Amino acid sequence: MPNVAMPETARGSRTPALAVLISGRGSNLQSIIDAIGRGELDAAIAVVISNRVDAPGLARAREAGIEAFHLDPRGYGSRDALDHAIVSILRERGVDLVCLAGVMRLVGPPLLEAFPLRILNIHPSLLPAFAGLDAQRQALEHGVRVSGATVHLVTSDLDAGPIVLQAAVPVHDDDTVETLSARILVEEHRLYPEAIRIVLAGGWRVDGRRFIRPLSPREPALAD
Repeated sequence: MPNVAMPETARGSRTPALAVLISGRGSNLQSIIDAIGRGELDAAIAVVISNRVDAPGLARAREAGIEAFHLDPRGYGSRDALDHAIVSILRERGVDLVCLAGVMRLVGPPLLEAFPLRILNIHPSLLPAFAGLDAQRQALEHGVRVSGATVHLVTSDLDAGPIVLQAAVPVHDDDTVETLSARILVEEHRLYPEAIRIVLAGGWRVDGRRFIRPLSPREPALAD
């Protein structure tokens, strides 16, 4: 990935609009809804889209007064056709940032090109370890002592985009997939709204695979 500078967000007084793409229960969607409700995240969820009609996250969204759609992939001739449909919905609603929250499908070129460096994903491992499906099971089978959660920018490579934030979670000797997943999920719920806030704030850049944030007043640069 080339060196890309991301300027400060120039949105004036407009509240940034998010889209959240889901496939399941929507617990990370709920963490974003809650962070906005508490005033910790200056954003609004413009739309939620699921590729599964029975995703409980659709009900979560509608209960919160958020527009929610089910788009059946079988109704489109290709993955790209579905992505084009998603792009149209997002553009109509002025979406600034797309958040993948447990969506069980790959993002294709139409969506990546429409929102370059504006798609986030959360993954239940310390990437680049244990990319793909069943990350918690992979961690247990590999015998690692620490796993965790990662929020990263989405690129064409699976779970390989620049890392925005990570949190470590210890792996206990008596852990099961379920117990480890539950502890990682706690960190996901904390991490995702904060990563969204960082990306929306702007001022960051991508250098190769590195996501580089501007120094805060409390983080002085090291002397040469």
